[in-house]
Amino acid sequence: MGSRVYTQEELNRMSGTNGFTYIDWLGELTIPIIDSHRRLIALLSGKPKDLLGWKKVTDSAAHLLESLLPRAHFTVGDSLHRRAHPKSPYPSVSRGLSHGGGQTAPGELCNHPDNIEITDEMLEHECFQRIVGFANCLFRIFAPILFAFYQAQMALLAAWNSALKWPFVGSVFAACTFNFGPQAVTCSHLDFGNLAWGWCSITSLGWFDADRGGHLILWDLKLIIRFPPGATILIPSAIIRHSNIPVQPHEKQFSFVQYTAGGLFQWIRNGYMTDEDFLKKSTMESREAQDAETETRWEEGVKMFSIIDDL
Repeated sequence: MGSRVYTQEELNRMSGTNGFTYIDWLGELTIPIIDSHRRLIALLSGKPKDLLGWKKVTDSAAHLLESLLPRAHFTVGDSLHRRAHPKSPYPSVSRGLSHGGGQTAPGELCNHPDNIEITDEMLEHECFQRIVGFANCLFRIFAPILFAFYQAQMALLAAWNSALKWPFVGSVFAACTFNFGPQAVTCSHLDFGNLAWGWCSITSLGWFDADRGGHLILWDLKLIIRFPPGATILIPSAIIRHSNIPVQPHEKQFSFVQYTAGGLFQWIRNGYMTDEDFLKKSTMESREAQDAETETRWEEGVKMFSIIDDL
């Protein structure tokens, strides 16, 4: 843990809300966040033991994002998305598999050819492959049941359509996002259904004073977390509202996010069809069975989080 101490008044100003707790995390130790039932619901994942080697990895990732940005094709609207604050927009591009937003079936996210070219370079680069490997390792160790569920579901999806391509071989995350700026707002709505209570991985990149910006706010947990460059945090992003404190104007911040859209799990659950098609084609018995499963979906999903004493 670090040495920076904030007064409660400073925390209140940072969050705009009273009663927050500050975690002065140096980004190196692995620290679990547990709920009242001792379930491990989020993880300050830290870094591998080779801190100097890892800094080279994450600095390379940040340099790559910075160097490839001029070759990208972004419109003004591309910088105004739900992950960016209206007062500080920045471009962002996602790759991988998704389902939703008008898609009739799971498929690869659409992008401009220029953006596909630059993200292909990042997907193939060792630095991002190592970041992905580290996040998957932590996911497997600290949430083994949830990790196994992801593996099984992605195997079913691959069996349904062998032409689908994951952004990273061997990863349980079906998609990733390259953010060419600070994540001002990363969750503008909550999703307690659609099997979306799983983890996403956020890796902070760039060069900034982590005591003065870049903090991760977990609003529902009333936590403000120091989030330095090179560190990774795993959170259930669809059910915990979260955002970042801006860095200083002269500093540079990027981030790399790995996730699996809840719509993919829902597609599999429906027997590889949309909700609309399921309602049209399913029998009364199958609809009743799904309704009964829906009533316990939240409880069954929460059980996939590890009890800290069992690890």
